[in-house]
Amino acid sequence: MTVAITRHMLTIPKTGRRVHYRCCGNGPALLMVHQSPRSSAEYEALMRQWGEHFTCIVPDTPGFGQSDPLPQVNGDDPEINDFADALCEFLDAMGIARCPAYGFHSGGIILVTAVKRHPERFECLAIGGYGIWTDEEMQIFGERYLPEFHPSGFGEHLAWLWNRILEQSWVFPWFDTREKARLPGPHTKLAKINQSVLDMLNAGNHYRAGYGAVLRAPRDIPDTNAKVPPCLITAYDGDPLQEHIDRLGDMPDGWSAKKVKTEADHESVSLAFLIEQYDASATTVRLVEDTNQGWLALKEGLIHWKGERGGKLILHAPASEMREPGPGELTIDLPGHGQSDQFSDLESVIEAIATALDATEVIWPNPPAGDPALLYPDLEPDRFGQYLQRAWAVARAEVFFEPWYEVNDLHTIPIDSAKLAPHSLQSRTNARLRAGSNARRWHEFLLSRNGAPT
Repeated sequence: MTVAITRHMLTIPKTGRRVHYRCCGNGPALLMVHQSPRSSAEYEALMRQWGEHFTCIVPDTPGFGQSDPLPQVNGDDPEINDFADALCEFLDAMGIARCPAYGFHSGGIILVTAVKRHPERFECLAIGGYGIWTDEEMQIFGERYLPEFHPSGFGEHLAWLWNRILEQSWVFPWFDTREKARLPGPHTKLAKINQSVLDMLNAGNHYRAGYGAVLRAPRDIPDTNAKVPPCLITAYDGDPLQEHIDRLGDMPDGWSAKKVKTEADHESVSLAFLIEQYDASATTVRLVEDTNQGWLALKEGLIHWKGERGGKLILHAPASEMREPGPGELTIDLPGHGQSDQFSDLESVIEAIATALDATEVIWPNPPAGDPALLYPDLEPDRFGQYLQRAWAVARAEVFFEPWYEVNDLHTIPIDSAKLAPHSLQSRTNARLRAGSNARRWHEFLLSRNGAPT
């Protein structure tokens, strides 16, 4: 039986910062912290496995996924202590006093920092790879690892992004093309690369704050006489941090580290350690979430919504963004768009959404002008990342022509220069990338619903 994953938005009372988190499973809470620059989506497969033993709770760390970033302090980016404390603020808001935790790479750095600052909050830790960088390595990272990441007018940043993510499995760090920097097990797994690309696009330049805090963090584990919960650190063959196991040095009682053969071995020994250490008498987890935004759990998946329950349900056009609701309104990411899952029966799912949110009425959009077969080009990830440039080119062309593919005098429209601003282009490109083929499907559904020929 597949363990279902739910998604939630939670506002931290102390700061007003919003945290998005995923959850699944039963039993004691297990906090899971993803690596940078990823999101909680990274752990979905693992959550379904470990959810048989724990209630897996996975927040997007600040500035990644759908979580708000941490503020700067006197113009400076937050440091690793701020990210560790933010994690404990999240636990406070969830009502979790103490729990086991798991983190991979930078997620592990945040967790070890949290344990040093707040040891009473954790039963135990399982960590996947822990970086102990030399001064020379830190200098290399500091100079080149975290370049500014901003949209550029003609999408040049997308070419860099695709190749940076792709080649991270070929060499480490990603910019070091010397033979000695090669990694075993290089890949071109398009789905995996695409998810990392989308995560990076969500984070934008905020990725530098979260990632930078991890890279700048002191590379020390707790002192040998520190009173801290047990911890297991493992790294598998092909993990660039495996050799760092030999750099850890003496550790506190209850701490151990070892090398394993495969990623599956790492996950297996980590789970066994967590099961052995957790407090079986822990109370059942109580999910806490905001009342004006969330994800409806329907039969085939999740639908992202915002607004006031009992208001008008406003639906957006194909391949466009969910807008912010006004007073008395509800908005959603359409099925297969934005942060919503794909559904087979569009009519039924809209009815189910309206019922679940007590909507007073549904406001349907008109489909844009044009042939749906041409309006929505293929945006499936390809080996060279050309789908990213294709989506960007459409976002530009639609500012000049309607429909965008009719490039002639008969189809010109007044140019809205604001829509050619890089961040506007990126926002509309993101909407197209997330919708993919679902945009054409929604368009054709709207035509059929209105009685027009498809």
